[in-house]
Amino acid sequence: MTSNFTSGDSSVSDGSLGSAALDRPLLSVVGGDLRAPLVQGGDVRYANLDYAASAPALTVVADRLTEVLPYYASVHRGAGYASQVMTSVFEAARASVSRFVGARPDDAVIFTRCTTDALNLAAGCVPADGEVLFLDIEHHANLLPWRARAHRCVEAADTVAETLARLAAALDERPVALVAVTGASNVSGEVTPLAQIVALAHSRGARVLADAAQSAPHLPLDMAATGVDFLAFAGHKLYAPFGSGALVGRRDWLDAAEPFLRGGGAVKNVSLDEVTWTTSPQRHEAGSPNVLGVVAMAAACDALAGLPAGAMQAREHLLRGRLVDGLEALGAQIFRIWDDSTETIGLATFSLDGHDPNRVAAYLSAEHGIGVRTGRFCAHPLFARKGYGREGAIRASFGVGSPTEDIDRLLDALTRYLKEGPAWEYTPSDKGWLPTPDPRVWPAWAQVNPAAGPGLSPCAAPPSLG
Repeated sequence: MTSNFTSGDSSVSDGSLGSAALDRPLLSVVGGDLRAPLVQGGDVRYANLDYAASAPALTVVADRLTEVLPYYASVHRGAGYASQVMTSVFEAARASVSRFVGARPDDAVIFTRCTTDALNLAAGCVPADGEVLFLDIEHHANLLPWRARAHRCVEAADTVAETLARLAAALDERPVALVAVTGASNVSGEVTPLAQIVALAHSRGARVLADAAQSAPHLPLDMAATGVDFLAFAGHKLYAPFGSGALVGRRDWLDAAEPFLRGGGAVKNVSLDEVTWTTSPQRHEAGSPNVLGVVAMAAACDALAGLPAGAMQAREHLLRGRLVDGLEALGAQIFRIWDDSTETIGLATFSLDGHDPNRVAAYLSAEHGIGVRTGRFCAHPLFARKGYGREGAIRASFGVGSPTEDIDRLLDALTRYLKEGPAWEYTPSDKGWLPTPDPRVWPAWAQVNPAAGPGLSPCAAPPSLG
């Protein structure tokens, strides 16, 4: 399968990086040395294997915010020094995002709150008489917005080739305006054959939107080279968890659509009877923007773009191989969409036969200080078709700040769980499986329920069926 967003091979061999480079994180993250309390006493370095949900902030991102924060002010139209500085930084961030995704010169970069926000914005920009086509493997964010309009869902086959054939048949059945697909599955980590999908769609007069929430933190993006028409992604998965996102794409649809929000900044002129809206990107950015979130996302884009070509993919290939090999040795079922897919990002979803995934996750957190995600990962149709069950599964995900040790700790903890069982009692509740008792304490500043006692609060999270 060809690369997700690039026109050529950007991989590097493991040897070209050197074993030392592959053994250590590529970039420093805030919280990389965080200590997590254990129910049996003591604490350990927190092993964050939940990057696919929200990645930690890069240290350079936090440093950038510290540098910029004294200048914080409202952007655009401000005559003050701080406002002019922040306006310049804000628009420079737009340029950074454009470079990061390989946008065309005339593409618009619209800042949003997250990927879901960007996809809902995009849904309002498709021509009213146009139909949208998507696969049943999509995250709800790239499934639900389209269902409010003319749409068709294509069931993915067990192979990439047959899935492409089904898409081609659906496109031939009748014209569509847009094909909306994920860049990489948030369930399996498999990379979508985007270049082939773009070729199929464009040859039949349709445009393509890529949900890059999972692919942007792991793969090089090049909209101009691949021909992707629209791309959506979020800062919080891109090591900038400060409430920012972006929709990048063709101006004609964006300028013809009704403004996503109606308010100040999106207009040229307003009277009591008429409104003259401006063009993109401001057309869809009404209200005071999340300036610091945008600055953070741009800093993350620049930092990832500065990595050696192929370094991220090579390291993740080794880490995921280590993880999958270890899980298979334990008898785990590794979730896959396609039998013949070859390219993946840094995550794996799995189940252990006969073991509740939420109980396993509670054990990993409480006894080993390991954070994973459980549930159906906002991909309910895919789980239902594959017969994975309503209880969901376990997902381990990692990225540029993950040490190799985290993979080994997870495998060691699962080995102990299967051989010896938990050392603590766990009780099911409406909050998930809870260690009973739970002597761990939260930081004093995190207390939200004083009745829970001084510093005492259960740490186990409720099961996520999303």
